[in-house]
Amino acid sequence: MKYEVVFAPEAVRDFKRLKARDRSIIRDDIEKHLRYKPEKTSKSRIKRLRGISRPQFRLRVNEFRIFYDVTQSSVEILAIIPKSKASEWLGKEGEKR
Repeated sequence: MKYEVVFAPEAVRDFKRLKARDRSIIRDDIEKHLRYKPEKTSKSRIKRLRGISRPQFRLRVNEFRIFYDVTQSSVEILAIIPKSKASEWLGKEGEKR
């Protein structure tokens, strides 16, 4: 099944701030990993986040972390954050269960 990938307004801003090279890599990885199997976790690439209800998942792309939720037919990308700021962002924006 092919999922529709939707960017939240904050994620669009995050994406536009990146260097062109990083945007290209992230765009390719989103297409590769989130378009067809966004819930398929792996040891390092995709993780289901525990203890919070939103975001549900994290995709690792080099030094960036992409936080997203999955519905029946779409993937909503909530943020694209540098690894160094990921914990801080989750503490502020993550919704606890």
